[in-house]
This record gives sequence, C-alpha cells and structure tokens, in this order.
Amino acid sequence: MPDKRLSFKETCAQFDVTPRTLRYYEYIELLTPDKEGRSRFYGPKELARMTLILRGRRFGFSLEDIRQWLMIYENEGTQAQMREWVSLADRQMVELTEQRKQLDETLAELSALRDTTAKTLG
Repeated sequence: MPDKRLSFKETCAQFDVTPRTLRYYEYIELLTPDKEGRSRFYGPKELARMTLILRGRRFGFSLEDIRQWLMIYENEGTQAQMREWVSLADRQMVELTEQRKQLDETLAELSALRDTTAKTLG
C-alpha cells in the first residue's frame, strides 16, 4: 500500500494553517511537495516536517532556526540533528524564562496600579 499523500487543501485542514502559510513554507523551502501539473501533494516526509515546523513555532523558534535544524538532518543525519535540538532547546528555555520574568514583573506593576486606581475611586 503506497504512503498516503495529502493535497494542498487537505494539508491546510489537517494542520489548521492558511493556504498563505503553507505557500510561504514552500517559498522559503521548508517544504517541497510533489507537484503534478498545478496540484501539490504532501507525502509522509513533508507531513512530518510540517509537524516539526509547527512544534518549533509553538516553542518560539524562528523559521530560520527551524530551517537550519531541518537541513542538519538532510546533511548530517539524526544524531547531529538531535545534538543541535538540545542546544536550541537550551537556548530557547533561557529566553522563555527571561520573557516569563519580564511578564511577571509587568503583571505585578499593572496589578499594583490597578489596585491604587480602584482605591482612589472609593
């Protein structure tokens, strides 16, 4: 049984992305679907890449970081890609921790100002 391929429209629906997003990922060469005439089809490799792209975006990685990381697999294999993933994840956790600290400080300041204002109102 051949591997399942999804059409452009089916891929957009499966991953809940807009056609513009999917076309952009192709334009910047994150995805390279099979083309038959004007139709595009996404096989298992492209669907797996799409899963990784969306996961990377969810974690806050730039598309360039994701592109470079995916290229490591193509050029150097799984072990090198996993080593780079650990490095990227470590760096991103530091960044997210700093963002959380800044957000906590902003929330505390906003809360204090809100409380002061509410007391002024009586």
